[in-house]
Formats: sequence, structure tokens, C-alpha cells
Amino acid sequence: MSDESSSAASRRSFLKQAALAGAGAAALPRAASGTPPTFDAGSNNGPLVVASDNGAPAAEQALEVMAGDGEALDAVIEGVNIVERDPDDITVGYGGIPNADGTVQLEAGVVEGKTHRAGAVAVLEDIPVPSQVARLVMERTDHVRLVGQGAKEFARMHGIETQDLLTERARKIWVEWKETLSQEDNYLPPDSLKDPALGAKVREVQRHYGTIHCSALAPNGNVGSVTTTSGLFYKIPGRVADTSVVGAGLYADNDVGAAGSTGRGEANLKNLSSYLIVERMRAGDAPEEACLFACRRIAENTQVPRLLNDQGEPNFNVRFYALRTDGEFGGAQMRGAGQMIVGDADGVRRVGIPGLYDEA
Repeated sequence: MSDESSSAASRRSFLKQAALAGAGAAALPRAASGTPPTFDAGSNNGPLVVASDNGAPAAEQALEVMAGDGEALDAVIEGVNIVERDPDDITVGYGGIPNADGTVQLEAGVVEGKTHRAGAVAVLEDIPVPSQVARLVMERTDHVRLVGQGAKEFARMHGIETQDLLTERARKIWVEWKETLSQEDNYLPPDSLKDPALGAKVREVQRHYGTIHCSALAPNGNVGSVTTTSGLFYKIPGRVADTSVVGAGLYADNDVGAAGSTGRGEANLKNLSSYLIVERMRAGDAPEEACLFACRRIAENTQVPRLLNDQGEPNFNVRFYALRTDGEFGGAQMRGAGQMIVGDADGVRRVGIPGLYDEA
């Protein structure tokens, strides 16, 4: 075995041991043997919402809905609808950055913890609120996910409004990318320097946001979860992320809690991270511990050289947000310290989350 292969094998072995040690070394979720969770499920005294860093408006709306005896899933969908309709958030819904061809394609997923029902849509065009369509798929079909033109026609059949999702701002960002993509093509950028503030805003959004997740625990103990996105900037047309994949971009179970993610979707797709987090909480992990476990699992399974830095660590970020039905919450991310949104009886606030690796 070469020194390089030996080093890679040692690294994977170390990460596997660290993942077990960091999560209490529980090899088998207690649910598999019929043992109930160790926490007092259903003992919360009020509503709880967790969301990604761009989810403050969603959390505020979700709390308002639950204050009026609304269900958890109603609350989170109404919450993210605010962001889906906001043209200033260029990673979700109306105003999202388009794919490589200049077309905005959205996706969303919803999960109802009480019934374990789920619905999702992907490659959805001209519909600003994909989370609403995902719920319709859950409630009005025997399917879990619809994609492309079929998803759009299904939304229109149920009276969901259609509109051109490409705003002038998003179009300019896409054109700038197109013009600077290659020195070999025939697209020419303007002679004058483009607006630097626009480029800075794109970098800021890519670094901190990119998709919105929101989960809620209602006072009656029901849990609901939603994730929605316009996806990777300039993606290959037809690309489907983790957002609409139940168990990857989101998961919810009334017996345990809920989890969701933003960041590199491909990592979640290959590790079913949100399902893993809920199962770790079922086994007794605190939400933060469960989220760190998912980060370790991704790190252990990331072996493609282009996805690793010089230290053999994943060079991308992925973020997790989780709540348990006893009112505990937490999150974690792959690289650097971050923040999540939490809403409860104390109001809506930002809460710090740790990174598996220190630097961003």
C-alpha cells in the first residue's frame, strides 16, 4: 500500500472512531429494539421553531400561526412562503438565481411528523411557492414527489399562481456569470467594471444562506418540517438537490423531532443526513450531538480528492438544524462556527452553532 493510500485509510479509520465517540458510540438506535427515546417527548410548554440563518421572517410567521392554534406544518409552510416570495433572497423562490440556461427551477419538500406523510416537487418552473405544491402532492396524490412539467401542471390544476420567476437582478447576475465563464466563447462582458456590490452580495448569500429550512414543534406535540430552494447557482438544467428528498434535506417524526439542512446537497443525498440526525436523537443524542454526528459521517464518506483540502477534510460546508419533542434544539455545520434561527416563548433570535472543523 502506498503512503498516500495508507494515510487515506488511517484518516477514514480515525473519522469513524471519532464519529462513534462523539455520538455516544450507540451502534444501534434504540427504536430498533423497541426501547423508547430517553427524553420526555411531548413535555414542551410552548411552540418551538428552528430555521436556517435566513429564516427569521419564517420563524416569526410560524410562531404567529401556532399562537392561533395552527398546526406545525401549516406554520412552517406559511413561514417559508414569505422568503419564497421575496425577490431579495436570491437562493429561494421568486428571484432565485437561474440554472445554466437562465431558467429558474425550484424544489421543496415537506414532512408531517404525526402521519409520516411527505410531499415534494423538483425542477419546478414558474411557480413561486414550491412548498405549497409539495404539500398538495402530499395531500392530493398517492405519490411523494413530482418533477418538471408534470409538477407545474399539477400546481396549475390546483389553482397555484404562475409567474416569471427570473427577476431583473437575478438575470444580471446570470448574464455576468455567462459573460465571464470562458475566454474561448463569444460572450463579451461590458468594458466598464460591473457593480462590485452585486458580486459581494452574491458571495455573501452563497456563504451564509442558499436554501431555507424551517421545522416546528406545536404545543400539541405535532412536528412539521419544510425545506425549499432555487438550488445551486447556474446548475445543470434538471439537477435535483437534497431539498426535495425526504431523509436527505429534511425529516420529521412526532416520536422524536425534526431535522433539516442547507449547504452542499450532494453530501446530504449520499448520506441521508436529516434521517440520520433524527435517528441519532431517537437513540438519545442531543440535537447538537446528532448534527455533529452527521457532519462526521459526511467527512468520513468524502473521499474524492477535489472535495478535500490539504488536510484531507471536506472543503465544502453543510449545515444542520434540529429540534426534539422535549423542546431541545441545536445545530452544527461542517466548517467554522455558524448561526441558526430559533423561535419560542422568548421570541425569535439567532443562536450559535459549532463547526466540526474550526475554519470556514
